This record gives sequence, structure tokens and C-alpha cells, in this order.
Amino acid sequence: MAGSPFSGVHPQAIVDPAARIADDVTIGPWSYIGPDVEIGEGTEIMSHVVVKGPTTIGRHNRIFQFSSVGEECQDKKYQGEPTRLVIGDHNVIRESCTIHRGTIQDKGETRIGSHNLLMAYVHVAHDCVVGDNTILANCSTLAGHVHVGDWAILGGGTMVHQFCHIGAHSMCAGGSIVLKDVPAYVMASGQSASAHGINVEGLKRRGFAREDIDALRRAYKVIYRQGLTLKQAIEMLEQDSVEIAVVKLLVDSLKIATRGIVR
Repeated sequence: MAGSPFSGVHPQAIVDPAARIADDVTIGPWSYIGPDVEIGEGTEIMSHVVVKGPTTIGRHNRIFQFSSVGEECQDKKYQGEPTRLVIGDHNVIRESCTIHRGTIQDKGETRIGSHNLLMAYVHVAHDCVVGDNTILANCSTLAGHVHVGDWAILGGGTMVHQFCHIGAHSMCAGGSIVLKDVPAYVMASGQSASAHGINVEGLKRRGFAREDIDALRRAYKVIYRQGLTLKQAIEMLEQDSVEIAVVKLLVDSLKIATRGIVR
């Protein structure tokens, strides 16, 4: 733990004695690890990284140079409250990413799951929740309170408005400006983003059964091709197809939309 002469901590790194660091963590030169930081086993912090707390980082993560992790947020309502950042396991956080802690106006916590890839210059604002196995490509930006579901992909330069939900297995093309929720499995693109079908190729790569993909295609037509309101589409899907697990996940992502969905 902190206070020991870890062989993996470069002598030019600054590690606060109050930080809790697993014995096999490596920390590069000119990085700063503040108090109220916990870093799990096998995690690698490159040079010139700043980690402030309260922040918990799990096992076997790799955080590249010039990233700022666990800094206080940019919300003007923030008054120094002890909010948190929690990062899971096996994430790759590339150069110059910025990840901020939460606010007491939400749950007081920003959370990133496991097995995610955050490419260079990604920004994750206060109170965001990022699931597992996501890819946020270069310069993607999440405003406050954004939720990103498992296996979602944001193309380079995607900008997501605060309080939006990006559904599981969805995909946003590079340069998209997302002002409303992207339902699960849906592809979106544009400024502002609109829906462009089901993420079929992504689902095939993940081993989804053909009948499940076909069911999602039919559900997409109900939502987007029959001139129904969102409420009417949900009711129709619940009557006809909600017993299919993949459709239920899609319907659930529609039900939580507070800003409407991309059209």
C-alpha cells in the first residue's frame, strides 16, 4: 500500500501517502496520485497522468499520458462536495482523456464499467454512467448525466447532450451530435443525429442469432416506419414481441427516454 517503496512507482512520480495503491501497480514519471485515490492490482498509469479523488480505479487498467482522472467537475453548481469517480477493470484510457467526478444533484458519482476503450481526447463529464465493452472513439464528448449502455460505440467526434441515454449495442457515426436518446441496437448519425436502422453488422459480430436480428428489424419498423407515436409503438411492441429478450431490451430503452428518441 501507499508509503512503501514500490518498484513499479517511478521515483519522479508523486503519490500521496494517503492513496491506496496495490503493490503491483506501475506509475510513470511526473504523474500525480492524490489522496482519496484507490488503484487496483495490475493497473498501469503512464507518465504525466493526474488522478484525484475520491476515485476508485479497479484492476488491470491502462491510463495513458496527459489524462486527467477524477478531477472536480465543470458544473457551476459544484461547491466542492466529496463526490466520487468509480472505474472498473480492464479499461484502456488513452492520451489526454478527461473524466470528472459526479455532483450531489445526481447520485454523486461518475461510473465507468469494465473492458471499455476510451480513445484519445475523450471527455466524460460529471454523473455519467458508462457500461461495459463500449468504445468511445477520439474526441467523443459526453455532457453531464449521460448514460451509455453496454457494447455501444461512439464514432470520433460524437457529442452527446446532457441527460441523453445511448442504448446498449447502438452505434453513433463519427461527428454525430446527439440531442435525444439513441435506443438500444439503433444506428444514428448526423447533426443532429437521426436513426438509420439496426446495428446489424455489430450484432452479427457479437454472435446474435438471425431470428433475434430479424425480430429487431421488425421492431424498428414499428417504431420508425408506421407513423406511430413513441407511446403507441411501445404499446404495440409490448403486445406482439416483448417476450423476445432482445425486443424487451429495446422497449426498455424506449421507456426511459425523457428527451425523446432520435428520429
